[in-house]
Amino acid sequence: MFISFEGIEGSGKTTQIKLLIPVLQAKGCECIATREPGATKIGHKIRAILLDAAHATMLPLTELLLYEADRAQHVHEVIKPALAANKVVVSDRFFDATTVYQGYARGFDLKLIQQIHRIVLGGLRPDLTLILDLPVHAGLERAWQRINSQSGNLPEDRFEKEALAFHEKVRQGYLTLARSEPERFRVIDASGDPQIIHKEIAEIVLSNTI
Repeated sequence: MFISFEGIEGSGKTTQIKLLIPVLQAKGCECIATREPGATKIGHKIRAILLDAAHATMLPLTELLLYEADRAQHVHEVIKPALAANKVVVSDRFFDATTVYQGYARGFDLKLIQQIHRIVLGGLRPDLTLILDLPVHAGLERAWQRINSQSGNLPEDRFEKEALAFHEKVRQGYLTLARSEPERFRVIDASGDPQIIHKEIAEIVLSNTI
């Protein structure tokens, strides 16, 4: 099974994936946690380019193609081999993020993005996508708390520095996707206690995997 987590900056995806993996393992599922961008050696270098605020002049087209290059490597090296080995794959972001960030927020034609996805994915789609939803201001506050608490590494803050209107487009883009494909998406209120959110997510995932 292939599960993806999506949401605005600071929505808690990484935290919830860390909480979910032991639950799946306790049920006898062999699983891997992965992420976009940066799940491969090549992807790690692409991530450093994409998320560095020093690259604020990056063209939207460059951004789009770098994400798709990262994804092509991710699918080939990580996701497809894991699924072929009957593992549960849990990914922190996947192709829906590009549809939302580069499509709804940056304004790229959605049909163009879909065409690129057909080339990169070859029909691969998550079986279940969990959208962690909360107000933009709350997500950004969390994100900046995390960034400011880090030391020693270059901050990954290029997207956090975008205007509030950009982040609102991202949020609304995710909600639009959820309405268009209700059989795959589940929208989770991510504004509350992480443990309560975890219980809701675990119930949803286990009802789909066990």
